[in-house]
Amino acid sequence: MSPKNLQKIIIDTDAGHDDVLAMLLLIKSNLFDIQAITTVAGNSTIDKATRNTRFTTKLVQHEEIPVFSGSAKPLKRKLVTAKVHGKSGLDGAQVEDIKYRLTNNAYKKIIEIVKQNPNKVTILTLGPLTNVARALKEAPEIDTLVKEIIIMGGAINIPGNQNRVAEFNISVDPDAADIVFRSKIKKILVPIDICEDMLVHMSDFNKMKSSVLYEPIAHMMESFLKGIKQSLKVNGLLIYDAVAAYYLIDKKSFSVTNMDIVVETKGEHTYGMTVVDKRTYSEKQNNVGVTLRVNKNQFKKDFFRILRQENA
Repeated sequence: MSPKNLQKIIIDTDAGHDDVLAMLLLIKSNLFDIQAITTVAGNSTIDKATRNTRFTTKLVQHEEIPVFSGSAKPLKRKLVTAKVHGKSGLDGAQVEDIKYRLTNNAYKKIIEIVKQNPNKVTILTLGPLTNVARALKEAPEIDTLVKEIIIMGGAINIPGNQNRVAEFNISVDPDAADIVFRSKIKKILVPIDICEDMLVHMSDFNKMKSSVLYEPIAHMMESFLKGIKQSLKVNGLLIYDAVAAYYLIDKKSFSVTNMDIVVETKGEHTYGMTVVDKRTYSEKQNNVGVTLRVNKNQFKKDFFRILRQENA
């Protein structure tokens, strides 16, 4: 298939370890026309997120994919970065000499691409929703022009991984998430509920030993595993963003439940919480499709098959 027949997507990322796996999965699948990768501060600063994104496109020799840097901080709050990805935001990767450029125009590029391709572009967000929120504030009309937005974020029936109830991406910029959740865009949420049930281990990556990507990925994952053990007390790799990316590859492996969700922006202990209306007697205003189950065996099979193939 030529690129014009492929599904058009924008990947919005804060480029930590699991983001890189998600980007590699989508690039190497050959299933998408990646219109742009936009970067946002979250896991690390905007400089590091942009550099780590360029590292990823270089790793798979697809430096033709446009990369546009975006928001350096949340809409209203001070940036809080993640610890699990280390000082570089991608510890274990050789990123020191990677050339990159800060364009500071991600939200403008999102608007431009969506308007040029009305109802044909899916946005996948792997970090805080700051860039998309800024695009919606600047051009509210795009909320009827985006085909769909897949959001890695939120905690539905389990504790948060940033505070007691909130997941990291949403809690870094809950004000941005609130704008996106209130928009008319068709939204699919891939929460940490299913991602934390999808632990991957270093031994799983042995399936990739024949691939040129094995060594760089193994180095990254070893560092990531140390960070996860230290910060989250989990003995395995939490590859949240790769699970969200997989939704684009095989929607049939997911079950989706429509829910009425609002984002808490003011609570002292609950800011960033994705608050679901679970009342049986209330009149729901369902605004988000939530993935609460995924075929784990199919995911792992496809994930490693795509990463180790040499045709991309």
